[in-house]
Amino acid sequence: MNLPTPALVPHRAAQALPRWALWLLCAAYVLPGVIGRDPWRNADLTAYAYMLAMAEGRTSWLAPMLGGLPTDGALLPHWLGAVFIQALGSWIDPALAARLPFALLLLATLAGVWYATFHLARTEAAQPVRFAFGGEAHPVDYARALADGALLALVACLGLLQLGHETTPELVQLSEVAALLWALAAAPFRTHIAGWVAGLAVVALALSGAPSLALALGTAGGLVWAFSNYPQVRRLSPWLLLALAVAAGLATWADAWRWRLDGPRSLAGLWAMGRTLVWFTWPTWPLVLWTLWRWRHHWHHRHISIPLSMVAVCSGAFVLMNGYDRVLMLALPGLAVLAAFALPTLQRSAGAAIDWFSVFFFSLAALAVWVIYASMQGGVPAQPLANILRLAPGFEVRFQAVELLFAALGTLAWLALVRWRTARHRHPLWKTLVLPASGVTLSWLLTMTLLLPVLDYARSPRPLITALARHVPRGSCVVLQGGSRPSIAALEALGGYRVQPLGRHGIRRSDVLAGSPGCNHWLIESRTNAAEPSGAPEGWVLLARVRRPTDRHTQTWVYQRPSAS
Repeated sequence: MNLPTPALVPHRAAQALPRWALWLLCAAYVLPGVIGRDPWRNADLTAYAYMLAMAEGRTSWLAPMLGGLPTDGALLPHWLGAVFIQALGSWIDPALAARLPFALLLLATLAGVWYATFHLARTEAAQPVRFAFGGEAHPVDYARALADGALLALVACLGLLQLGHETTPELVQLSEVAALLWALAAAPFRTHIAGWVAGLAVVALALSGAPSLALALGTAGGLVWAFSNYPQVRRLSPWLLLALAVAAGLATWADAWRWRLDGPRSLAGLWAMGRTLVWFTWPTWPLVLWTLWRWRHHWHHRHISIPLSMVAVCSGAFVLMNGYDRVLMLALPGLAVLAAFALPTLQRSAGAAIDWFSVFFFSLAALAVWVIYASMQGGVPAQPLANILRLAPGFEVRFQAVELLFAALGTLAWLALVRWRTARHRHPLWKTLVLPASGVTLSWLLTMTLLLPVLDYARSPRPLITALARHVPRGSCVVLQGGSRPSIAALEALGGYRVQPLGRHGIRRSDVLAGSPGCNHWLIESRTNAAEPSGAPEGWVLLARVRRPTDRHTQTWVYQRPSAS
């Protein structure tokens, strides 16, 4: 027996978000940060360095190495960036060329969540209750309004803001999870293409550094299809099993199996994991809890079971990996779909609370950015500029008219939206999420326009490479002691150095002292403040001690071989 759904939606509530506004919001969310910055430290820089080495022919495409260190098995994302560098690197900055396909993948993720919600909302079990005398929402209009709400929910997620704009394998994995979600949702309506997309998504996910997650998500999707009420969907299950076998074989060939299981070991670890979960998935998690409660008698229906199964798999991986936030990002598409189904049942008081919180919080954040920008450009107030120069010594303020124009337009659009939302526009289903999504977009737009120069100065290793180039000619062979993978990436990608790491995965100390690799410069990266680090090469000349301006702890000692002085 099918119980009536908890959704009561009149036809006037199923208004679609204007397409021009939706496209403008997506552009304002995706494009800032793509142009005008260096690859930032750690994961973003490391992935780009592998892509650049592959594009320039300095390493193999099947077994890429960076300073003698292999990748983590994520071949497909590095191939993607390397192809774009080869195709566009002679016309534009290679870092921008590598970033373009990842921006397109972020757009594809937003589209995948929209269409997945649209197909799920069209099923009979997800439709609102029919009124006795008519006037309920049309099924297609209702599905379109919920899809708009799901896209807004995904954009509003705080955890997607930075990680979704990096050039890392996790963004490729996110797009593949969204593609799998769409395939599971669209199978009754687009049976053949859904089968192909699901199989390719699982295989691509395995080649993107997440084979275990690919098998888990593919198995969950296969179970959902196996117990589907649609005969044509049940016939797709063997196809997905075949894709899982292919994914496992390719992951073995690519040496992509990396076990990172390290669950919480204390109450403090659990508490830290809970805090990450709360802020990372805001504002979707309260709406998801409301969905699960109001639709508690409908969990076995596909509009709940499909996104819930994907969220369960990714959340389980998040716990087993001790709160690794990049795997939690893969749960965001499913969370956004579940959050959308809370909208038809949400009470007006809850929606008003979300609206006023969004207006207060994001307006205050925008005001803070403008105050900092005014201090940087005009010196009034003086304290923000003083703080910036203290934390980022050597930073030079510059005026950028184009960035100022886009920031002003974004702020005016926010003010117009707040006025529209507070003017008794209460009918559309997506109204509760339009302010959170727009507020997050505004904050990102202002940060990536007005504050991008100082952020790029603080998060890019280029100031360190510039200081190092005064003592070590670019393109030289250098021995690196104590350096991490991001340090190797910075030296090779931004400095053009040929890095020979010292240690278990690199060359031996005795070989360097004997002159074996032909490197005349020795770099030691350390967090000590001593006059000279431990392990300094005997007899070599100390040229300098350099550091990144915004890093007060890590220093790099530069030594030169005596014969090369």
